[in-house]
Amino acid sequence: NLRNQTLAAAAFLLLLLIIFYIRFRSKRKTANTLVEKNKTIEEERQRSDELLLNILPASIASELKEFGKAKARKFNEVSVLFTDFKNFTQISEQLTPEELVEELDLCFKAFDFIISQYEDIEKIKTIGDAYMCASGLSERRSIPYNIVRAALEFQEFLEEHKQERIRLGRPYFEARIGIHTGPVVAGVVGVDKFAYDIWGDTVNIAARMESKSLTGKVNI
Repeated sequence: NLRNQTLAAAAFLLLLLIIFYIRFRSKRKTANTLVEKNKTIEEERQRSDELLLNILPASIASELKEFGKAKARKFNEVSVLFTDFKNFTQISEQLTPEELVEELDLCFKAFDFIISQYEDIEKIKTIGDAYMCASGLSERRSIPYNIVRAALEFQEFLEEHKQERIRLGRPYFEARIGIHTGPVVAGVVGVDKFAYDIWGDTVNIAARMESKSLTGKVNI
């Protein structure tokens, strides 16, 4: 009887150990799954934040995340820059669609890189072959010095690229650039494919400064 009781107790203890082990494995598996899911969620959140910051200024992105909308703001001293390629239509006819997109992509990526070196300059948008950016879209006072430097660097890049294209016997782009400083209203418009944009006479005058600029120069 004692031996049977001992065996029964041992079997019961073994059964308890197996149950506890199975529960432990199950909990650990669930915990690992939860960690992986949280990691995936965090990676997706970071990607979402990066995408938001790629199309909106940091302050506007934060406001949208917190409140679901961003208020329009007026800024008194914003420097707006426009670029436009000379004879774009005629030159584009000499290129295949792939070559045209590749050339535009190369130039606009170079412009993106140049303005990324200056904290106070925000890319606004590209419109066909035009590129638009601005500085002074923050509460702190902005001096147009950096955006003028960026404009000169745009022209330096295009001149170097032009010489390379001439060497290869290929068509090349030359740009007019215009800059004007004044008050603008800035805000986010739309629901689907929403965009951050700026409005006002300052924008219109900057566009006119570009259209009246000499090729390869910066009209201020």
